[in-house]
Amino acid sequence: MATNTMVEPAAPPGRSARPVKAGGKRKSPYPHWFYLPAAIVYSVLFLVPTFASLYFSLTRWTLFDTEFIGFDNFVTFFEQPQLVTGLVNTMIYAFVTSGAKVVLGLLLAVFLTSQIIARGFLRSVIFFPVLVSTVGVGIAFQVLMDPQEGLINDSLALLGIDGPGWLTDPDLALLSIAGVDVWKGVGLATVIYIAGIVSIPQEYHEAARVDGAGPWQNFRHIILPLAQPATATVIILSLIGGLRSFELIWAMTRGGPGYTSDVIASVIYKQYQAGFYGISTAGNVVLFVVVTAIVLPLTLFLNRREVEM
Repeated sequence: MATNTMVEPAAPPGRSARPVKAGGKRKSPYPHWFYLPAAIVYSVLFLVPTFASLYFSLTRWTLFDTEFIGFDNFVTFFEQPQLVTGLVNTMIYAFVTSGAKVVLGLLLAVFLTSQIIARGFLRSVIFFPVLVSTVGVGIAFQVLMDPQEGLINDSLALLGIDGPGWLTDPDLALLSIAGVDVWKGVGLATVIYIAGIVSIPQEYHEAARVDGAGPWQNFRHIILPLAQPATATVIILSLIGGLRSFELIWAMTRGGPGYTSDVIASVIYKQYQAGFYGISTAGNVVLFVVVTAIVLPLTLFLNRREVEM
């Protein structure tokens, strides 16, 4: 009587077969203590500071004294008159900068992956601002955007245009800083998009040309959908950076004029400058919750859409 037997495939020469757990799952070839160094680094650099911040946000503390006061810091923080302005400005700044980086980064990546002269040099030029210090960029553009002696308004005057107060006009200050942020950060978005575009198999482009597709059809039906992972990465990184932005804003306007370019991070820093360390810590917790509440659902949505495509 014949019986069906399952034969375990032989392991390659010089390599032992991996042990198989009950249920068909293969056991990891590495011992569990291999994960210990990464767990220690993660705990020291993330978990410990996070829980310490949660604790100190519930206290009135200095370098030498700590007094537990419950949620009073959060109540005081939400009573700050500039908080609503800072929250609105944070959302405007984050979505304007991230949207501009996605659009400009994609267009520049398409241009820099085409057959053009000095393509490598142009890629370096686009990426160079990413390497420059954020504070240095802020100080440089603060001088360039000076309404009286700035190079930008002087150049506009040569064309007969009266330049505005880029950083002194309450209606323009935040958007002017956002423009500088886009100039500095679009290079990273471009590099991510270039990596996504060059990873698309050339067979797709060749098949599209055979079918008579032009540049627009090629962009719309091949590059745009297949660069979805790059788009998701650029959106998430740009949005996180925009929501947490502080250095550039502080270097250029310090939240002024008035509170018109204040964001949550600058409101928190002003509390720290005034010596209210517990309130500033509570503000950092609030910022962490805001960023998580926006970015986590968006990440899940973009990843799910990527899988469906």
